[in-house]
Amino acid sequence: MNKKQEDLRIIPLGGVGEIGKNMTLIEYGNDMIMIDCGLIFPRDDMLGVDYVLPDITYVEKNIDKLKAVFITHGHEDHIGALPYLVEKLKVPIYGTRFTNALIRTKFEEHEIVKKDLYDIKVTDTIEAGVFKLTPIKVSHSIDDAVAYAIETPMGTIVHTGDFKVDYTPVDGKVIDLAKFAELGTKGVLLLMADSTNAQTVGYTMSESIVGDSFENHFKKANGRIIIATFASNIHRLQQIVDAAKHFNRKIIFTGRSMVRIAGVAKELGILTIDEKMVVELEQINSLPDKKVTLITTGSQGEQMAGLTRMAAGEHAKVTIKEGDTVIISASPIPGNERGVADVINLLHHKGAHVINEAGADVHVSGHACQEELKLIHTLTKPKYFIPVHGEFKHLYKHAELAEDLGIKRKNIFIPEIGMPIEIGYNRAQIGKKVPSGRVLIDGLGIGDVGNVVLKDRRLLSQDGLLVVIVAVDKQTGTRISGPEIISRGFVYVKESEGLIQNAKDLVMDIVSESEGKKMRDWTAIKPRIKKELRDYLYDQTQRSPMILPVIIEI
Repeated sequence: MNKKQEDLRIIPLGGVGEIGKNMTLIEYGNDMIMIDCGLIFPRDDMLGVDYVLPDITYVEKNIDKLKAVFITHGHEDHIGALPYLVEKLKVPIYGTRFTNALIRTKFEEHEIVKKDLYDIKVTDTIEAGVFKLTPIKVSHSIDDAVAYAIETPMGTIVHTGDFKVDYTPVDGKVIDLAKFAELGTKGVLLLMADSTNAQTVGYTMSESIVGDSFENHFKKANGRIIIATFASNIHRLQQIVDAAKHFNRKIIFTGRSMVRIAGVAKELGILTIDEKMVVELEQINSLPDKKVTLITTGSQGEQMAGLTRMAAGEHAKVTIKEGDTVIISASPIPGNERGVADVINLLHHKGAHVINEAGADVHVSGHACQEELKLIHTLTKPKYFIPVHGEFKHLYKHAELAEDLGIKRKNIFIPEIGMPIEIGYNRAQIGKKVPSGRVLIDGLGIGDVGNVVLKDRRLLSQDGLLVVIVAVDKQTGTRISGPEIISRGFVYVKESEGLIQNAKDLVMDIVSESEGKKMRDWTAIKPRIKKELRDYLYDQTQRSPMILPVIIEI
């Protein structure tokens, strides 16, 4: 048996050193499986970009090895890339019932037909090449989340997915700690565990605490109640529905994803609600304020989401008014803090009573804190450990916890995107990097926006654009007109006539040297126009607009 066949390779293509676009490959010989296929939302400096996906070049080059995709749960950072990548993967996808229901709605929106999308239960064992996977019930901020026990020729891998230990979950289905303990007794080669809350001491609060808090806030509210939360947190939606029923309020769902996911959850029986309680958004103004509970998207301050538009006065049907109670039942995802703060300020300015997570118990995390992580480590007793799902500060802290619990430092690996962790007999090491990175989605374009385009967009957003136009005779090479200068986002031409005229004169001096020459000589002066004009404009304004020389043959 050669070295490659003997090595078990763990290859992260996303979800480490970052929060989002989770994707991990597990490879042995000629067999490979994928765990999760998520996306991440763009940073503020990724102008115009809609989504960011993992780069699956390595998968495409080894597509014959790929046997299946296994999904841990239905959050966007675990399933969001599937509509864009599924045609390239061409293998069965396995997930729990609710997870697959969310995937199917995505496929329908993208007009994708995928027949080999299989629902699995925690009693199932699925074979994929040399691997055997068994899902394990865990608690998270979405229904039907699972971990996976993965049997490999080298030993058992436990991949926790996103999880927390909730002894009193809303649905009564507790995490299967006995299964983790059973695996630990038999022997776990490798643990890969959620690191999001590795820096937070203690335990994550139970989801049921939020229900009690909703009851208190509903009791105090005399006007409309508007709650923004994640549409995928069905247990949170159930607690809102229960509180509204107790206080004889109607429910209105608004926001495309909220309406879609709530509908799916009701069809599956995961969200229990009396249909007489549900009214359409168009009826909101015909109901007494004290009868209204509106559940909306926008807990992250997203520009086009429901709550954001309500706060800005741009929503077609809902205007925030004095007497409204607005509950933001979510914590800001890293990077969204400013947007959430802006929305809260606008809500206050319109007279709403705003309640968010700080000291109000209207949100709890779906991720395990330090004591829960220690519990999973203690139950599974792994030989090797890879912290996953987190920025590097989370991964390194989780590694420290693992070392404190007795795992040898040489057996702990901090993963990086594209860097394989190779486990052989009685040894493990970092392998040679594979093709990896990010693919940007902009509208219908997949991967056609790269770093150069982003740099140009940032430049345009900061200092604007200057277009220099010169028309020349195609036959003689004589200048016919110009130079004309068009400014967009740089200076207001009417108030900067002197600057623009001097810029024209500078260009005219360069142009006059090429009059009567062939077109290729005209083309050659474009770089000179750009350089000399850039130097002049920066000297005068301390700004560097994008300069685009255009020479037109007539």
